[in-house]
Amino acid sequence: MDCYCGQENKMVMGSKIIDHMSSTEKKWFAVYTRYRSEKFVCDRLTKKGIINYVPLLKYTRVYTRKKKEVEIPLISCYIFVYITRDEYVNVLETENVISFLKLRGSLVSIPQEEIDIMRWVVGEELVEKVHNGKIEKGTKVEIISGNLTGIKGTVVKRKSKKYVQVALETLGYTLEINVAEDMLNKVHSLV
Repeated sequence: MDCYCGQENKMVMGSKIIDHMSSTEKKWFAVYTRYRSEKFVCDRLTKKGIINYVPLLKYTRVYTRKKKEVEIPLISCYIFVYITRDEYVNVLETENVISFLKLRGSLVSIPQEEIDIMRWVVGEELVEKVHNGKIEKGTKVEIISGNLTGIKGTVVKRKSKKYVQVALETLGYTLEINVAEDMLNKVHSLV
C-alpha cells in the first residue's frame, strides 16, 4: 500500500520518488501557472535568461467592424522550461508560477519529441529552408513543413517559380499535390 504525506503528495513508501532533473544536462519540464498568465510568465522567464516555450494556437476573430488575430495557449495554465537543477528555484520564484508538474510526487522530464509534436500541432516551422537551387523533375523529396511533414515522394513537374508538383507514393497509391519548393528537402532514396 502506498502512503502519501504532506501537501506535495510525495510517495514515501511503496514507490521510489523519481527526479529527472540534472545538474549538468538541460531537460524540459512543465510548469503550472496562474490562469491566463502563460505569456506573462514566458516573458519574465525570458528576461531571466531561462529557455521556455508556450505553444500558442493562432485564431482570427471576426467582429462587426474588424478582424483580430489572437493567440491562445494550446494547454491552459502550463508553460515548458528547459533547465538544469540550478535554475529550478529561479523558475519557482517567478511571478505567477505556482509549481512544477509532478507525477505522483516525482519531477518527470518531458522528451524533446513531445515538445516538437506540440510545435507541429500549433503550426510552427521547425526546419528552415535546407536546400539551395531548383528542385528538378524526378528528384526524390521529403515534405519538411506543414500537415504532410515526413511524407516522401517524387517531383513530377514544375508548376511555377515557387511550386512543384509532387507524386506521393508512400500512401499506397500515387497522389499528386502542389507544394512550395521551400517545404521540400531532397532525399537520396525513398523508404
